[in-house]
Amino acid sequence: MNPNGAQQQTAAAVRPEVGLAFPTGFQWGAATAAYQIEGAAREDGRGPSIWDTFSSRPGAVLGGENGDVAVEHYRRYPQDIEIMSDLGLTAYRFSVSWPRVQPDGSGQVNEAGLDFYRRLVDELLAAGIQPWPTLYHWDLPQELEDAGGWPERDTAQRFADYAAHVHDALGDRVTNWMTINEPWCAAFLGYASGEHAPGRKEPAAAMRAAHHLLLGHGLAVCAIREQGPQARIGPAVNLYAISPASEAPEDHDAARRIDGLQNRLFLDALLHGRYPSDVLADVAGTGFADCVRDGDLTVISERIDLLGVNYYSRFTVSGLPGDATQAVSSPFSTESPWVGSDFARFVGTGRPVTGMGWDIDAPGLHEVLTRLHTDYPAVPLYITENGAGYEDDLNGDDTVHDHERIAYIDAHLRACHEAIADGVPLRGYFTWSLLDNFEWSWGYSKRFGLVYVDYATQRRVFKDSATWYAKVIRQGGLPGHR
Repeated sequence: MNPNGAQQQTAAAVRPEVGLAFPTGFQWGAATAAYQIEGAAREDGRGPSIWDTFSSRPGAVLGGENGDVAVEHYRRYPQDIEIMSDLGLTAYRFSVSWPRVQPDGSGQVNEAGLDFYRRLVDELLAAGIQPWPTLYHWDLPQELEDAGGWPERDTAQRFADYAAHVHDALGDRVTNWMTINEPWCAAFLGYASGEHAPGRKEPAAAMRAAHHLLLGHGLAVCAIREQGPQARIGPAVNLYAISPASEAPEDHDAARRIDGLQNRLFLDALLHGRYPSDVLADVAGTGFADCVRDGDLTVISERIDLLGVNYYSRFTVSGLPGDATQAVSSPFSTESPWVGSDFARFVGTGRPVTGMGWDIDAPGLHEVLTRLHTDYPAVPLYITENGAGYEDDLNGDDTVHDHERIAYIDAHLRACHEAIADGVPLRGYFTWSLLDNFEWSWGYSKRFGLVYVDYATQRRVFKDSATWYAKVIRQGGLPGHR
């Protein structure tokens, strides 16, 4: 049933002519992350994560908010699965909380924590929804951070051990696995700019973190594949279309640098087994090359079965002096995350923006997907995050009219369809996010969900975008006209 009591229309009642049909078997999903939705921060043996610690730091999160309660998915997951079923989702991407499974980040497994994910997976499968767990979505156990965090090589091995434990518990029921989510954010927002947990501002440490996140991914792939050769595994990387602000050489160089650190550093390592030489030159002062040992890139480029693409916006970049207008990832940002290129500016283009201040540029998604198809070895692709944050309002009649979000998702799905028509092996789409939730350093001020959450009561209400997305799923595509 619809969480706000509205009766669902039958597919036959709403099915217009579908001009843009997606391939049979295309996965229609939505995504979430553990710290953003679960709550129950101190229940059933869960240990503290870096986000628990960071959120308690004065001035780290807007409004002093945290994920202690979030949207109570830990208790309300049966209701949330019912919502997924009403939407017609064929897949649900969620993350496993490392400190819920291993409170100290290593050693003994917390069976009570694993039991939550066992129940979640079982109920998803009973509802006909494929579970897509992500093993790391930024909630590093605090004890591992106290030992140095991702800049330390040992963290990568601890991650592989944890991945093996989770696969051992769920691998008989789960086929599709995501290892790490957005390693750029974890490394550079966490360790260079300090905008995200753990809030460190150490550029050299950020570069080491980037390498060890990738190494952890590769080690986890090997560990899971040893236990379950049938598992399909891959990472989720956040990619951007990137353009110079002008034809000036300085702007082209700045765009090259940002593309290198944001996109190519990760893609080249994962899919070509090497780091880009120009990026290595850009960050030479950090000693990055010293942490890359013989054999590391072979592990990092271990064969993957899928690649998740998280796409939200285009970057337009300048290397010339001037004002920066691009929104940042935190309301308190002061340091640049762009190691070796902190002079680069992100400039406005006049495009419409989301409530986060991010340029809306659906053609950029087509650009990213076709670039992957032409520049890298073939691998099945999935859009594992795509969505728009706004400050949505609940009306008196229990409706949320989020037409801007509908327009955003519609435009990006059309870009996906165009990419498929151009031969890109795109197999699925997961919108971000299923539910309104804790939006990292922005607290609860920005809403990305298809489903509105009244944080005071935890009541769930379908937004117009939820009804629209359910219709797209039932039709298997979009009308030929906008």
